[in-house]
Amino acid sequence: MLSGEHDRSSFSCGVPDLDVYIREHAGQDAKRHMAAVFVLLEDRPIVLGYYTLSQQVISVEDLPTDTGKRLPRYPLLTATLIGRFAIDAARQGDGLGTLLLMDAFHRSWRAAQTVASYAVMVDATDERARDFYLRRDFLAFRDERLKLFMPIATLDLLFSEGR
Repeated sequence: MLSGEHDRSSFSCGVPDLDVYIREHAGQDAKRHMAAVFVLLEDRPIVLGYYTLSQQVISVEDLPTDTGKRLPRYPLLTATLIGRFAIDAARQGDGLGTLLLMDAFHRSWRAAQTVASYAVMVDATDERARDFYLRRDFLAFRDERLKLFMPIATLDLLFSEGR
């Protein structure tokens, strides 16, 4: 988790909003319990990548029709939101994005064992980010191209093998 010891000053992923967030706002969001901020470090406390987790609700009506039909008739479902997700530009293409995403999946899956969550969801920043998530089996919401989700049931298959 993010702490004051982590050097975020030089972080640059190529998306200005994500750069400013980790440098200037992430610490306050964590202190206020608005988002849990997880960072990827190497040998030194320099942030190479990060993501945030928080709770969200999703409307069943926003899910693909075939998915929504198989769910109980609740109008809203809880979800775990990966709100921000970034890798420093100098390390993009090194597989760190997949590593961070797997960490986010595992944390989300473990939390869902205690506090129910139907899915993990993301709001992709652009088409490149959308493609990254689609290659990792995320599903698209019905009417929002950059909004994607993965049912926790999918993560059950991934993580419960060794239980």
